[in-house]
Amino acid sequence: MTVDRILPTDEAYELIGLAQEIADGELAPRVDDFEARGEFPREVLRTVGRAGLLGLPYPEADGGAGQPYEVYLQVLEVLAGRWTAIAEAVSVHTLSCFPVAAHGSEGQRKMLPDMLGGDLLGAYCLSEPQGGSDAANLATRAERDGDDWVLTGTKAWITHGGQADFYNIFCRTGGPGASGISCVLADRDTPGLLPQKPEKTMGLRSSPPAQIVLEGARVPGDRLVGTENGGFRIAMEALDAGRLGIAACSVGLAQAAVDYAASYAREREQFGRPIAEFQGLSFMLADMATQVSAARALMLAAARLKDAGRPFSVEAAKAKLFATDVAMRVTTDAVQVLGGYGFVADHPVERWFREAKVMQIVEGTNQIQRLVIGRSLTRG
Repeated sequence: MTVDRILPTDEAYELIGLAQEIADGELAPRVDDFEARGEFPREVLRTVGRAGLLGLPYPEADGGAGQPYEVYLQVLEVLAGRWTAIAEAVSVHTLSCFPVAAHGSEGQRKMLPDMLGGDLLGAYCLSEPQGGSDAANLATRAERDGDDWVLTGTKAWITHGGQADFYNIFCRTGGPGASGISCVLADRDTPGLLPQKPEKTMGLRSSPPAQIVLEGARVPGDRLVGTENGGFRIAMEALDAGRLGIAACSVGLAQAAVDYAASYAREREQFGRPIAEFQGLSFMLADMATQVSAARALMLAAARLKDAGRPFSVEAAKAKLFATDVAMRVTTDAVQVLGGYGFVADHPVERWFREAKVMQIVEGTNQIQRLVIGRSLTRG
């Protein structure tokens, strides 16, 4: 199904068309092979970068495309409909560029054209083995040694771990709690920065996360992003935008599941007629399609607030919560529509079902999103 989109400019329509062309021509033919082998698609991401899709929401002066967030998210949605791991990689990379783009020094900002052009791939290192949701209590430390920072600790669930060219590492430079956290930008060849073996994941197998062990990793002092002990605010600002990226990935894979299930139902015959004609199944498809449209609308409403420079943190939490829950429900129903065929890897609904689950976890679990939303209602 072609989604009926209302975009702000003719350029945006052309951009969506380009994304669809890449998704159909470059992503769809390769996804099954890469997912089966568990191989990270670095060259595919370079192709996406050369097309200008890795820096869409950043200013043209920095090497980006200067697109509104509502356009960027719809590009992510298109990519996710063909290869969710690629869309998630674009989302995480965009998130990883934020600290330097928003808070970087003049020297750090010279890296932005290579970051936003896709020559340098980024990773965002906030979570740790003992605490993902409780980010304010992270244990990784950075201590001064002459002009350098020396980092010790372990980061967990790092997308692009071992593949990235630069790592935003959130670490403790002060006392306990959120007020003692800083952000340090480290290159992949930093001595003591040790990516571990990739995790064996249920979904997104072509882009598995990995732990990053820091054993006295020495980073130049001028790689502190923003102010000392000001990193937690950077982390939370980045996550607000990143949650919208995950919402877009979820909408994209959910739309793909609806389209595939509806197509299958039109062709599959039982009792002498297509199963789509049975009311029980057609009502299921109707509910699936409606939920996806609602998730898209909520996501774009939050994006428009961001584009207008208005507070959008709570709306981003709502969009991430709703879109990812919808993706889980819709992909579950898509498997059901296909019956036994939905349970085998011959059909992509099995993969989308596995991928939808992680969307409820990354960039803050959906329980954390409910906490954010609930507090906004009860704190007055």
